[in-house]
Amino acid sequence: MKKLFVKTYGCQMNVYDSDRMAETLAPSGYAPADSPAEADMILLNTCHIREKAAEKLFSDLGRLAPLKARKRRQGGKMVVAVAGCVAQAEGAEILRRAKTVDLVVGPQSYHRLPALVEAAENGDRPVETEFPAESKFDRLPDRGRASVSAFLSIQEGCDKFCTFCVVPYTRGAEFSRPVRAVLDEAKDLVVHGARELTLLGQNVNAYHGAAVDGGVWGLGPLMHALGKIPGLLRLRYTTSHPADVDDELIAAHRDEPKLMPFLHLPVQSGSDRVLQDMNRRHRADDYRRIVDRLRAARPDIALSSDFIVGFPGESDDDFAATLALVRGVGFAQAFSFKYSARPGTPAAVRDDQVPEPVKVERLAALQALLGEQQTRFNAGFAGRTVDVLFEKRGRHPGQLAGRSPWLQPVHAAAPDALLGSVATVRVAMVEPNSLAGALPEAAA
Repeated sequence: MKKLFVKTYGCQMNVYDSDRMAETLAPSGYAPADSPAEADMILLNTCHIREKAAEKLFSDLGRLAPLKARKRRQGGKMVVAVAGCVAQAEGAEILRRAKTVDLVVGPQSYHRLPALVEAAENGDRPVETEFPAESKFDRLPDRGRASVSAFLSIQEGCDKFCTFCVVPYTRGAEFSRPVRAVLDEAKDLVVHGARELTLLGQNVNAYHGAAVDGGVWGLGPLMHALGKIPGLLRLRYTTSHPADVDDELIAAHRDEPKLMPFLHLPVQSGSDRVLQDMNRRHRADDYRRIVDRLRAARPDIALSSDFIVGFPGESDDDFAATLALVRGVGFAQAFSFKYSARPGTPAAVRDDQVPEPVKVERLAALQALLGEQQTRFNAGFAGRTVDVLFEKRGRHPGQLAGRSPWLQPVHAAAPDALLGSVATVRVAMVEPNSLAGALPEAAA
C-alpha cells in the first residue's frame, strides 16, 4: 500500500477538493500518510488568494527536496504534485522552477488525477491546467465514513471579475452541478455519518443547477430539497455574493428550519466609490437593504463578512465609510485583510496604491471595531442555552466539542454517545474564541 500526504492551503473549497483527490487516488492504492517523511506521494493543494502564495509554495517545495532525495537513495520513489489555484496560474513554470515537482494539475482536472499520477510514476512530468467542458465532479468515488460536519461542493468558478481577485482566472467560469448530483452526494454523505452539510462554491449563491423537471433551481429551492433528507440536521453555505441574494434564498432562511441562522456575506468595503473600482456590482446601501431583509425573515440571523482595507485609491473618507457600515450592520465575526496585489488582476497595475503604513493603521482600526462586535455578540450568550451539534471529542477527557447554530465553537462535558447529535448546552463561560458550558442535567 502506497502512502499519500496532502497539504491544503487556503479556503474550504480546497479542503473539500483535497478530500476528493484523496478519495480519487484510493483505488490506485494510496492510503493516508501521517507525515511527508513516510509518504510515497505528496500533494500540495494551493490557494492564490493570500499574499505571496507562489513564494510560499516554492518555499515548501524546497523543504521537500531532501525528503525526495532520501527516498530515492533508499531505493524508493516519491511523487510530488502541485494542485489548486497556484497550479492553475503558474502551470509549467512550476516544473521549470522546481525540479522536485512531478505533476501539476488545475482544479478542473482532478477527475483525471489517477491517470496523471500513473504518468508521473512512469517518468513523465504532466501539466494539466486546461478548462475542459466536463466537470471534475462527474467522477466522484465511493467514500468511507464522513465527518459529522461535511463539505459539499455545488458550484465552481466565478463570473464576477472583481478587480482584486484571481478566482475567475484560476477556477474558470461559473459551473453549477445538476440538482440530482448534489442530492445524491448529500444523501451519500448522510448515510456515511454526516449530520451537517456546508454547501461550497466560489460564488455559491449564484447556483443555477439543472433540475430533473427540466427547469433550473437556485440555492433557495435546493435548500428545501436538501432539508427533506432524513438524518440531516443542519445546512450552511459559503461563500456568497450580495448581488446573488434573491427572494427565494431569503425565503429559505425564513422557512427552512435546517438552514442555520448564520451567513457569511462579504461586502469588502463601505465606500461606493471603492466598490465600483472593485467591480463589486453592489453599493453599500444595497448591502444594508439585503441585511435588513434577511433580518426581517430570520430575526436571529448572525452575519460574517470580508473586508479589504487599503484598496488602490482608498481615501480617508472611503475608509470612514467602511467603519460606518460596520457600526450600522454589526457582525458576529469577520475576516479583514490589507489589500495585496495579485498578478494579472486590474487592481495590481494601478498607480494609486495605498502606502503600507496607512494600510496597517486602517486594518488595526477596523479589526479593533470588529473584535468589539464579536466580543459583544458572544457575551450575549452567557447563561443562555444553545443547541450544539457535537462533532468530535474535546481536548480534555469526557469532553465533546461542537458548534452552535451561529457557528460558535462550544465545548462541554458530555458522553461519547452524543457525538453526531444535537444537544442543549447551558453556556457557563464565554471564552475569547469559544463558549463553554454543560448539559442542563449536569448543571442542575
